[in-house]
Amino acid sequence: MKTFKGKVAAITGASSGIGRALALQLADAGCALALSDINDAGLQETAEQARAKGVAVTAQQLDVSDRDAVYGWAEKTADVHEQINLIFNNAGVALGAPVDGMSEADLKWIMDINFWGVVYGTQAFLPHLNASGDGHIINISSIFGIAGIPSQSAYNASKFAVRGFTEALRQELEIAGAPVSATTVHPGGIKTNIVRSARFSSNMEPVMGFDEKAGKKNFEKLFITTPDTAAKVILGAVRSNRRRVLIGPDAKVVDLMVRLMPEGYQRLVSFGMKWQGRKTG
Repeated sequence: MKTFKGKVAAITGASSGIGRALALQLADAGCALALSDINDAGLQETAEQARAKGVAVTAQQLDVSDRDAVYGWAEKTADVHEQINLIFNNAGVALGAPVDGMSEADLKWIMDINFWGVVYGTQAFLPHLNASGDGHIINISSIFGIAGIPSQSAYNASKFAVRGFTEALRQELEIAGAPVSATTVHPGGIKTNIVRSARFSSNMEPVMGFDEKAGKKNFEKLFITTPDTAAKVILGAVRSNRRRVLIGPDAKVVDLMVRLMPEGYQRLVSFGMKWQGRKTG
């Protein structure tokens, strides 16, 4: 897909962050939009900004963990826009909790949104992308879909799952000779609102060396790449039909570290967490 002009893109998590940046950059490129998010107020703001650029925009409040709702949104989008060329499965949440202090309810919550939301979005839109004759699926994983991090086991599980799901999908599409491709996106720290809506376990301190309030503050310090930059990189990857894309210098460093030291990186992280705990204490 060399151009987005005249195409139709569906985006989940479009109320802010990467989702909003993708919507506005696609609108600038002449792409019609079907936007969704559970945060309706932010969603409508994105829709208004995109419409001001002169493209057709529909917006629907959506919980991506609701399978029937996602399928209904896909059908409605196809009816209104008459074609769908791109689906950006971008919606996601975060959870900080050690394995021995994590509730099953929290684990189910993050997997339902981060993983099953991607599965539903992919399967619901794939027939429409095939019908368009020129389609692309963009699934947002994370650098935590490449490296395991203490207190992030649930988030790691969801993002590693997205990675495996999308890489297998890409190969299936190639084998079938489908007019659709797929890209896995691994952002590093992006300046979004994800931490503000994240859940943190009350017993994070033994693992991380700090409580929930300090944890959110420390994580936000790691957000070094803007959503606009992330969106630009993602759209460039779609144009060049990349299998996967790393976003931000931190993502590239972590990926290299895991490649060079698939076991050793874990020792380095463990040492760093212990040092952080002693420093905080």
